[in-house]
Amino acid sequence: MNAGGDASLAQVPAQVPAEASANAAAEAAEERSDELFEAAAEQPQSDLSLADVERRRFRPVAWAGFFVLVLAAIVLPYWAGRDLAMNHTALVMEYMGRVEPRGVALVAWTVTMFAFTGLGMAVVQTRTWLWRFVFVVGLAAEQFIAGVCLLRSNFWYATYVVYGKNAQAANAGDLGVIAAALGVAVFAVLFVAILVLIHKDSPLNVLTHSWAAFSLFFAVELAALLIVLFGGLLTTV
Repeated sequence: MNAGGDASLAQVPAQVPAEASANAAAEAAEERSDELFEAAAEQPQSDLSLADVERRRFRPVAWAGFFVLVLAAIVLPYWAGRDLAMNHTALVMEYMGRVEPRGVALVAWTVTMFAFTGLGMAVVQTRTWLWRFVFVVGLAAEQFIAGVCLLRSNFWYATYVVYGKNAQAANAGDLGVIAAALGVAVFAVLFVAILVLIHKDSPLNVLTHSWAAFSLFFAVELAALLIVLFGGLLTTV
């Protein structure tokens, strides 16, 4: 009995240093927290609003250069493509004749989709300039194709005058661009309807998330492309 009692008494001094170290660590953490709180309280409070912060980040020179670049991407490639169509018609017909009309429509749709995707991502990620330049590159390529294919409201008359019986490929390029543009318009109507009709507590509110919106966008665009490729428009126009 005495031996057991001596052993239990021997364990008590071993527990005391452990409890003391734990208490010391807790006190040190509490003191550190108080110091951080006091340091944060001593920092000067800013009266700047979110609008003021965004205004300070705004760079008018950079934005002015960007808008000039967008304007150049609209005008210059279209002019270059139209010049090729009007003054180098045989060369354009030779190269477009190597691709089937469905291939021309696919290329035109893809380039236009590239531009719209860059624009959408630039709206979502406003702090990076990468997607703005993606939009400019895609826009320039789309405008070049539009110039070569003489895109306008009654493009089938213009392409027939310039390309004659070989205008089917140019018409296919115009239809590819128009399909991508109409897909964007349909998506915009659907997305606004979703925002208006679906309540925030509804399970369908997941459709308002960015990933769901982009999935819907690509689904609508793919449907527009399939209508052009297999809906008989390439042989009608």
